[in-house]
Amino acid sequence: MGAEHAFSFGSIDAVEVAGVFSRNLARAEAITQRSSAKAVSDAFALIDDPAIDAIDVCVPSINHREYVVAALRRGKHVFCETPFALRLEDADAMIEAARASKKVLLVGLLIRSIVAYEHVHQIAESGELGRVLSVTAYRLGSYLRTDAPDHKEHYSEPSTELMTFDFDFVQWLLGRPARVTAAAAGSARGGPGEISALLEYDDCRSATMLASGIIPSSFPFSVGFRVVLERGAFEHDLVIEAGEFKATFVRYQEKGSPKQVSLPDRNPYEQELQLFADCIVGKADTALLVPERAREALTLSIATQQSLREHRGIDPRSIP
Repeated sequence: MGAEHAFSFGSIDAVEVAGVFSRNLARAEAITQRSSAKAVSDAFALIDDPAIDAIDVCVPSINHREYVVAALRRGKHVFCETPFALRLEDADAMIEAARASKKVLLVGLLIRSIVAYEHVHQIAESGELGRVLSVTAYRLGSYLRTDAPDHKEHYSEPSTELMTFDFDFVQWLLGRPARVTAAAAGSARGGPGEISALLEYDDCRSATMLASGIIPSSFPFSVGFRVVLERGAFEHDLVIEAGEFKATFVRYQEKGSPKQVSLPDRNPYEQELQLFADCIVGKADTALLVPERAREALTLSIATQQSLREHRGIDPRSIP
C-alpha cells in the first residue's frame, strides 16, 4: 500500500514525496528509484525531518499508534491507512494526539472514495429512492491461508482486516446499529476465518456482512454490495483476478429492466490523498475521512468479536 500511495501522490499537484520508509531498505529503494525521494530503514528519519510537512502511515495496523502519535507530536499532518487500529485505546490515543497538535489526521476510509459506493450514498442522501431498507456486503479473500499469494502474517482476523470497510459503508448509510450478532468458521491458524454478521436497527432495517480469509486461493478476491431502498436497489460486484479488475454496477427500478450504471473511472487512492493534500492547505473539509468514523467502524468489529465469544447479540452503543 505504501507503493500505491507513493504512486498516487505523484499525480497530485504541489505534493512532493520526500522519502519512503521500509524495514526492508530494498523495498523502499524500489519505490524511490524513479524520483528524488530518499529511501530509509528508520521511520524517524522522516518523522523527525523538519522539512517534511506530512507523514502517510502504511505500516501494519498494530504499529499505527506509534508512528501516527509521534508524527502528530512533531507537528506533522498524518494520513493513516485502514484498518486504523485494532484496539479502541489505540484509536483514542491517535485521535487525542491530533486534537492536541491541531494538525490534520485523516484515515483511508477507502469505500468513501470509490465511485459506486459514493453514488449510492448520494442517492440515499437525496431521498430520490426513499430510505435505505437493507444492505448486504461481502469481502472474500484467501489471506489467512499460508499458501495464498496475499498471505501476510501480520494481517488481523476478518472483522478488522476486511469488515472494517463495509462496517464504515453501512454506518455511512444507516448509522450505528442497535445489535450485532455474528457467527464464524475457524481458520487453520486459530480464530475466525470467515465471519457472518447481522446488524439490526431499532426501526426494522438491517445489514448483513460476510468476510472471509479462508477462500481457496484459486477463488479470485471478490467484493460487493446490494443496497435495497424503498423505490429501488443497487448491486455492485468486483472481482480481482491476475491483476485485472472486473466490475458490474446495476440499478434496479421499481418497474422495467435493470440498468447498468456508468460512472467515471477514478482512482480512489488518488481521490482520498488529494483530499488530504487539500485539507492541509485549507481547501477542503476533513469531515469525510476523520478518524472518528474509523473508530466507529472499529466499534462494530469489537462488537462482532464479542458476539462470537459470547454467542449473543451485542449492542455496540454499550462499547465506550
